[in-house]
Amino acid sequence: MSSDQPAEPRLSAAIILIKPNPQNEGFQVLMALRNAQSDFAPAVYVFPGGAVIESDKIAEVTPGVCYPAVIDDETGLGNGVRVAAIRELFEEAGILLAKFGDPPSEYITEELAARLTEHRSQLQTRAISMLDLSAAEEMVFTTDLLYYFAHWITPEAFPKRFNTCFFITAAPDNQTAAHDNAELTDSIWISPQEALERYERNDFPLVYATEKQLRQLAQFPTMDAVFFSMKHITPPVIMPRVVTHNGKQVILMPDEQDPTD
Repeated sequence: MSSDQPAEPRLSAAIILIKPNPQNEGFQVLMALRNAQSDFAPAVYVFPGGAVIESDKIAEVTPGVCYPAVIDDETGLGNGVRVAAIRELFEEAGILLAKFGDPPSEYITEELAARLTEHRSQLQTRAISMLDLSAAEEMVFTTDLLYYFAHWITPEAFPKRFNTCFFITAAPDNQTAAHDNAELTDSIWISPQEALERYERNDFPLVYATEKQLRQLAQFPTMDAVFFSMKHITPPVIMPRVVTHNGKQVILMPDEQDPTD
């Protein structure tokens, strides 16, 4: 590939986990701070996520591993993005979206929690796959509860690029988020409105796509409103562009007016 050709974006997935806001009728989102030493988007708050790996695709097409859903878009089972989103959330934030045992239940006993801690470490080092995890604990991943919320592709001007499907779902009642202290060094439950207010005060660093998604989330008054909306739309694929204005690089939406025109 010559230097003037854009890098190929890597297929990726992320999860926007939400829960009721204890202070009002709205909701909070789980956001995590990327390690300052990261080679991509360091020291910014993001939604947990990462690249799809081959074993994610295998898990999605293996009978009994994922709850099936009627999906007629690019996030259908077999593409790997739904299991990748669940895996990355578990690896990075310690929350696992699955049902366990027979009959299936989201409840996690103390004994299971201890085993999941070990499984999490094994997943992080690729010692096991999501298929192995499902078999070891008789769990089925709740891929059917992931709502397809957004789809962003890193601008062509960036040397490292991702083609990311963002999902949104409700946080399980009996699990507590715990960032991994590796890729992520801090985590917080925060309302979209507060996150944006802090961002405007330069107190909550965000990348462009995350800011835009928070602004979209801030339009919804409740969790129910979010999920109702997601049932009726398929998000567009958005690839921003980069232009130079007054000697600085500026990121614009695809249809946004170029300030140099």
